[in-house]
Amino acid sequence: MSGDKLTLTLDCGDGKGGDVVIKLRPDLAPGHVARITELAKDGFYDGVVFHRVIPGFMAQGGDPTGTGMSGSDKPDLKAEFNAEPHTRGTCSMARSQMPDSANSQFFICFDDSHFLDGQYTVWGQVESGMEHVDALPKGEPPREPGKIANASVS
Repeated sequence: MSGDKLTLTLDCGDGKGGDVVIKLRPDLAPGHVARITELAKDGFYDGVVFHRVIPGFMAQGGDPTGTGMSGSDKPDLKAEFNAEPHTRGTCSMARSQMPDSANSQFFICFDDSHFLDGQYTVWGQVESGMEHVDALPKGEPPREPGKIANASVS
């Protein structure tokens, strides 16, 4: 990675213009950004659904089974908690009660969620396409979940 801006693009519109462009923040969470980049380049996120979408809170995805109970076959990550606040459009890693249990699941905040600050690893910020996140079907899980048709890094 040079000094250029690194972005993750999630096609959440089944190829119909539903791109969510996320500025990756290796300055905050280098290990998490490296993992997300690796998984995106490997096609891991392609076809994965948002299995937990709570209005006013967040949309969570990144589980290949769509249940929220699984992750990639890679080892869990060491927490990289940072001072970046959880505000609208913040991208952060999901985890269990164990701080070093993040793997492939992530969430995007709909609204400010400062109660998460310092307890979850922030790794990015939505730069454009938040309207596509807002439009995801709601539920835990949604009856017909929205999905990531394709994830790419540039």
